[in-house]
Amino acid sequence: MSRYLTPSKVALLCIISIYTEGVVLNSSAIHVLSFLVASLFPIDSAESSASSRKWEKQCSVSITDLEEALSVHPSSIPGRSVWDLFLKKIWSLDSCDALEIFFSEISEMLVKTREEQIHDRDNGLALETGTMRLSRCSPLGTFVRRAQLEFTRLQFHDSVKLWKGFVKYRLPTYQMWARRNPSDEQTPVDINLFELDLDPSSELAQVVYGNIEDDSEDEQYVSTKDVERLLEFQVGELQRLGGRVPDGMKKQLERIISSGVTLPNLAHYLKFLDAWRAGDYPSSFDNLHRYFDYTMHSRDRSSYQYALLNLAILQADFGCHGEAVSAMQEAVSIARESHDMNCLNFCMSWLYHFGKAFPEQMKDVQNTGMLGNEKEGLSFLKAKAKETEMWSLLSTTLLSEAKLELQNGESLASSIENIVRASHLNVTKNLVNSMGPQLLLQTALYARIGITHLSWLSSEIFRECYASKAPFEDFLKSTFRNCQLLAQQGRYKDATARMNQIEPEKLRSLKANQHWTFFSGFLQLRRQIYRDDKVAAEYLLSQLQAIQLLDNDISVLLSFISIEFMIRQGDYGRAMRIVEQTAKSIHQDNFDVHSQVRLLCLKARILEKSGQPQRGFSLAMRAASIAHRSRLLPGLWEAICVLAGVLLSLNEFEAVGEMMESIMPQILESDDCELAAQAYSLLVDANMGVAGKLWSQGQNTPVRKEYMNRALGYIDCAYDQYEEIEDIKGQCEMMAKKATVMHLTGDLVLANDYAAKYLDLQKQGGSWR
Repeated sequence: MSRYLTPSKVALLCIISIYTEGVVLNSSAIHVLSFLVASLFPIDSAESSASSRKWEKQCSVSITDLEEALSVHPSSIPGRSVWDLFLKKIWSLDSCDALEIFFSEISEMLVKTREEQIHDRDNGLALETGTMRLSRCSPLGTFVRRAQLEFTRLQFHDSVKLWKGFVKYRLPTYQMWARRNPSDEQTPVDINLFELDLDPSSELAQVVYGNIEDDSEDEQYVSTKDVERLLEFQVGELQRLGGRVPDGMKKQLERIISSGVTLPNLAHYLKFLDAWRAGDYPSSFDNLHRYFDYTMHSRDRSSYQYALLNLAILQADFGCHGEAVSAMQEAVSIARESHDMNCLNFCMSWLYHFGKAFPEQMKDVQNTGMLGNEKEGLSFLKAKAKETEMWSLLSTTLLSEAKLELQNGESLASSIENIVRASHLNVTKNLVNSMGPQLLLQTALYARIGITHLSWLSSEIFRECYASKAPFEDFLKSTFRNCQLLAQQGRYKDATARMNQIEPEKLRSLKANQHWTFFSGFLQLRRQIYRDDKVAAEYLLSQLQAIQLLDNDISVLLSFISIEFMIRQGDYGRAMRIVEQTAKSIHQDNFDVHSQVRLLCLKARILEKSGQPQRGFSLAMRAASIAHRSRLLPGLWEAICVLAGVLLSLNEFEAVGEMMESIMPQILESDDCELAAQAYSLLVDANMGVAGKLWSQGQNTPVRKEYMNRALGYIDCAYDQYEEIEDIKGQCEMMAKKATVMHLTGDLVLANDYAAKYLDLQKQGGSWR
């Protein structure tokens, strides 16, 4: 097919011709012009839906679309709509020669050039009046001029091919045209066949046109320009949302390629993105080099920095971090030389985030002083983003600054201020792509300050309003955080259902599939640990460790759950070794105060479980101090629970009771059943400790009984929380404590009942295994 012209564009030229004849009523003109502009200059792909149907409507207007748009608008000719005039126009092109004449005369729809006007004036020709002409620089005028130029460039066989395509394109309207114009006799194919008294089934017609009337093949006539726009749309969607090319679009591209359309260089870049998402690194390297090899021939070195940029990102995903940093440094140098600020800002942003994820790989870069420290790097990015009006980069930088302050445990007010500034920027500049990272950070911030319901709402807002327009990786992380909140409350079925709601089509990317597999396995692992199923937990843990995702947050999360599993299995030595290894792996550049507090609490718990609770006193106090200073409230409650365990070993029962009762409302607000169950269990021990003291001192029996009754109430509360999350060991522990209390009060029947329930719970745990 041609570089630009298609049968649908010829049809649009016919509509423009009708409009310039002045037969379109003023009331219909706006609608007709709107349809023309929308067909010729479609809206930006970022605002349109990612579907092949949308592309077809924008780049190849069907005859049905034309009928829907034109048949409802009357013309200035009585009894005729714009659609009727359009039919008459397209059927007036009754031969290939008529098409040639049409294109040679379409320049008459345009205002004459200055030279032509001077020539007419010098020759005494009067100015034309009463005719409508299009400005040569208007959108419609530009289209008409280009269409005429492209037609003159066509070879003879290409013009014949265009005519054949136009014949088939208008064929469905033959009956409608014939009914409205009974006096005009014409064959549905070519007037020359009618004059020669030949029908479309004759041998001559078959040689020239083939079996055009009975041909059922759904052939789409597209130009090279249309394919370029299609590829640009697909590349934009892949870069914006991630994922891979849908199967339907792949088939459409293969059909277009097989039809003989000259394939633009961008097709190699599309193949690179698709192979990269699929994890096919050799093919992605080949296609990347092929694309930029072709591009260099036409654009010199103007695209060289982008080639290096793509290469660095690909190398980083492949795990070749040293090569990725070297390629990115060269891209930075070339971008500076060519004064390409957009590329430079993106490279510097990538280097900053890469340094946060892999700080050991950035030592050489930091020694050169290219980035400075973290705050200097962020300040540089903010300044450059404002200068170049790269609002998306500015929003991302503000969010990075807020995240850095949260991780370092700095001012909470400053973090919230940066999030609000980024939110204002996203709303005023309509940065839909930046809403995902903003809401993810809001979710984390609310969770850190203990407002779980707001954390849940932020995730839900992202899920309902921005999921379709955000990168899939952000949507996947948001879904996992939602599922974590559900799992904390024991709603495992809801969490599993939410993870399984993600469409398999979106998981065709290797990285997305690995993340989904890890998140789903992590939720199952937590449930099996609570159920005390050692075999299933060990199997799931080995599977998750084998995935080896290059994500610091995920590796730390896996370390935490491994430590919890070892503690529950009584392997305290191995748990302590994992704690030490994780603490050593935390680099200053990817430091997170939440991880530090959690590690201190886990280490103190290990010491408590191994019979050395006093050694964990300083660790618990340090964790509580850091969490309080950083306003990390769930970490603070966990540290206080660990500290309460230490105080219980020192027989400070009253202090433990007062301390735990003072924070119970905040613990319950966090919607963490495990933390609430631990807090209730500590209250049980504290109240029983006070009762034991009173008994040893021979104190008042009613007061002692009151403490024991209070302990029984807390046992029920703790049991309910453990039951929500299916924690078998916790439930057994509560039943054992309740049986002991009943035995101490002399109620042996109830003591035996609770002991029997304890055995039933152990059997239930065994049946799950």
